[in-house]
Amino acid sequence: MGGLMTERFRDRADAGKQLAAALSEYADKPRVRILALPRGGVPVAYEVACALHAPLDVFIVRKLGVPGREELAMGAIASGGVVILNQDVINALRISDYAVDEVTRAELSELHRRERHYRGDRPAPDIAGNDVIVVDDGLATGSTMQAGIAALREENPRSIVVAVPVAARETCDVFRAEVDDVVCVRMPEPFQAVGLWYDNFSQTTDEEVQHLLDAARDCVHTVAAAAERPVRKRK
Repeated sequence: MGGLMTERFRDRADAGKQLAAALSEYADKPRVRILALPRGGVPVAYEVACALHAPLDVFIVRKLGVPGREELAMGAIASGGVVILNQDVINALRISDYAVDEVTRAELSELHRRERHYRGDRPAPDIAGNDVIVVDDGLATGSTMQAGIAALREENPRSIVVAVPVAARETCDVFRAEVDDVVCVRMPEPFQAVGLWYDNFSQTTDEEVQHLLDAARDCVHTVAAAAERPVRKRK
């Protein structure tokens, strides 16, 4: 879904509220899980999780850069330890197994560090058999999201939904063939860059990520407790 609307979002919270409205069909479903790509996706996903009454967690994706040309990806690693390799790049540049293993080991260590930093002692989210909504603050090329989706498939979810406030139309079209549902609130043309569609696109800090993950748990638990509370009949 989406359109050619060109209004800018005030900030990621505003974007999250509008994205949540577009995802209303997933509200109050016990098998829905919200996964945010940190850091910018977390403030957006927080609003979605609270509106849908669904658990929120982070799903971290780390690029595996070619040694000496780190801007060029030869693969990616994601939460759960799933490794996706681009054999075409590896073969074309004749990158040794040893070099691939070294880069993977270093990025896996950084991924685990970030997960501990964000999640603390909480267990990883349960993916298998659940409907997973993956949220970011926008999609340009979608390379990070693609790596995340490939890794998520290894966790055997029941379905995967890609959900973003703003994206390039051609990127959303690519994902429609790869996942069960794609929700792009706005697909402006020309697109150019995600940040252009926000009045405030300031960097999200690690501290904000931790705070929002904690606040999302409180939000979902509060709603669940209210739903279970018996309604008193007036005399």
